[in-house]
Amino acid sequence: MAILLHSLSLHPPYPKTHNPNRPKILSCAALINHTFRRDAVLRTASLCFVSFIFQNPLLESLADPTKPSKPGRLGIANTKSWFQFFGDGFAIRVPPQFEDVMEPEDYSAGLSLYGDKAKPRTFGARFASPDGSEVLSVVIRPSNSLKITFLEAKDISELGSLKEAARIFVPGAATIYTARTIKVKEEEGFRNYYYYEFGRDEERIALVAAVNRGKVYIAGAAAPESKWKDDELKLRSAAISLSVL
Repeated sequence: MAILLHSLSLHPPYPKTHNPNRPKILSCAALINHTFRRDAVLRTASLCFVSFIFQNPLLESLADPTKPSKPGRLGIANTKSWFQFFGDGFAIRVPPQFEDVMEPEDYSAGLSLYGDKAKPRTFGARFASPDGSEVLSVVIRPSNSLKITFLEAKDISELGSLKEAARIFVPGAATIYTARTIKVKEEEGFRNYYYYEFGRDEERIALVAAVNRGKVYIAGAAAPESKWKDDELKLRSAAISLSVL
């Protein structure tokens, strides 16, 4: 089964006049129950499980040691000059000219009054290009909501291998272009980040996921396929800049 990350997909952040170049988002009763249609965006913070179809030879080779895979180096930009946003347990670099498009309810979420159950935040962060066609989002979820366990996950490898975790992070029937593990050295050793780049319904998404103290941090940079070729370096770099604190 797989979790469909519609929350990291595109939707126009503002209800402006119709723009035919803006991408559509598929519906899902899921992780955040977002849709590729504006009328169903930002409804719930639940999870959606759908069957996953491996369509990419890279992931197949990851599962079969007799088919060694040596993917080429990812093209990324130097993001040190970009604004660094610090969220709840994470930091991420924001591409120049991207604007904060968090919904008002996300700022007030997480608060409870008089014993009422607090509403979880839809996003940990959300930024968009001036025309709203490209989006950078961060979603945070408890690791035991993605994989049933009584233990507090400390690293994403505890959710499975790169291939196994793809069932969690990549929507079914998506075309995966690359998938790899990124190791980052920390004081207590190395932390694993999983990177997936995939396309579905004329949209391309670069996604990075990591785990820390029982929480899963997922950053996704999304754009229409028509814009990806020009901006892939910027969007991929933004997603890969995710770091858990």
